Amino acid sequence: MKDILNRFLQGDRIACARMISLVENNSSLSEQEVSKAFGSLKDRMGRALRVGITGPPGAGKSSLVDKLTLLWRKRGKTVGIVAVDPTSPFSGGAILGDRIRMTEIAMDPGVFIRSMATRGSLGGLARRTQEVSDLLDAFGKDILLIETVGVGQSELEIAGAADVTLVVLVPESGDSIQAMKAGLMEIGDLFVVNKADRPGADQAVSDIEMILRLKDKEVKTPILKTTATTGEGVDDLRIAVEKQVELLQATGGWEGRRERRVRERIAELVEDRIRGRLWERGKTRIAELAGGVMLGRESLYEAAERAYQELMDELKKP
Repeated sequence: MKDILNRFLQGDRIACARMISLVENNSSLSEQEVSKAFGSLKDRMGRALRVGITGPPGAGKSSLVDKLTLLWRKRGKTVGIVAVDPTSPFSGGAILGDRIRMTEIAMDPGVFIRSMATRGSLGGLARRTQEVSDLLDAFGKDILLIETVGVGQSELEIAGAADVTLVVLVPESGDSIQAMKAGLMEIGDLFVVNKADRPGADQAVSDIEMILRLKDKEVKTPILKTTATTGEGVDDLRIAVEKQVELLQATGGWEGRRERRVRERIAELVEDRIRGRLWERGKTRIAELAGGVMLGRESLYEAAERAYQELMDELKKP
């Protein structure tokens, strides 16, 4: 681990990929080793701008990521991309792991692309997305683009992982109305109607404006039209992202968001450790109690309460 960490600090891309794999798979490292590794990198974290990109499947999120990356690279910025994809039912890996839609940036040494499988996570992000983002931040990337899997109504976690969140919709599928039901309207800092060369783009913009006015008449959230395949409107989107950052920094929202993210991350890590310890000790007992429920000796809720009390007693032991 020490050798990999040293090479990581020297800018070795292979070491970066290896570090990400170790953290993502969480198989060969103990919690203490992970904590020590991140502790040695803490002074290098917190500098990158994290941009979340979410929206329904087929909205063109990957194409937008591709074009935004090209624009930021032309301005001398290095970019890390964390692309969360569906899990392969055969390998357990990311189905779109080769990121075939990002052909223009895949070979750029200033870009690091990492695909992650959801592996059962339901919030649009993979379980270790934020840790991987931290590593790319420590690796020196100026901008991190975090693309969600595109699962629709459940992918709201991105708002807690990003400094700025883009909600990407398309004209013809009624996504603007779906967004109102899904809660996406609550997390978007900017809204993007992509594939704007198709009929209905202006109507989609009007629908989103109407929904936002109903939500809060005082707040004017930017709504932009893009056609990612041609690049039309994407530079306007880049500028809008940078203006949003300036606005957040000027109003105090920037530090507030980052502090909230730190609080939530600490809580999640503590919860993960507690859950892991509980399941290590409790799986066998839960199986025994399930047998009792099936035989009618006690109810499901009584068995759950018994398991809980026994596990709490176990945790009190040294």
